Amino acid sequence: MSDTSEQPALQEPSLDEQIAAYQREFRDLDPQVEQIVSALGRLNRRMNVAYGRQVAALGISNAEWEVLKTLVLSGSPYRLGPGELAKRLGLTPAAMTHRIDRMAGEGLVTRDRDETNRVRVIVELTDEGRAKWLEAMRMATTFEEDLLQDLSGDQRGALGEILIRLLHRVEHEQPDAGGRLTDLG
Repeated sequence: MSDTSEQPALQEPSLDEQIAAYQREFRDLDPQVEQIVSALGRLNRRMNVAYGRQVAALGISNAEWEVLKTLVLSGSPYRLGPGELAKRLGLTPAAMTHRIDRMAGEGLVTRDRDETNRVRVIVELTDEGRAKWLEAMRMATTFEEDLLQDLSGDQRGALGEILIRLLHRVEHEQPDAGGRLTDLG
């Protein structure tokens, strides 16, 4: 009797196998389009896993990384109100409060009353939070340079332009699907 608790992980079909199966079931499929779209989807998933592993190695979650990144993108002195953070991250105020509580407890952010408006709360990036952000950026840069190592500078530029055009088309056709991506390029 075999031990079913150690079954091998299911292997994802190759892109060629996936496209062949799709064409078998849907004859109107353009295999070139499907290859591009499927490759982009798989690349996105794998990159998200890699980034998740990197931030986990730093002792932070993807959710915490998003807050750190948002504070850095706001510019020095890296401060925002919880409502603005929630809006930029597409979260409810309650979810944002929970996240800020956790991060303040970990020393990544502070939460203080605004001196000019005592009703308002300000969330600010700490030195420790900025150090975590910088280390995550170093790790991501190494990963991304390795990912793109086979492309020349011109090829990287062309790929970037093409991807931005595709992104803009999706944002134009599906404006409610842009989320936080609407501030790109």
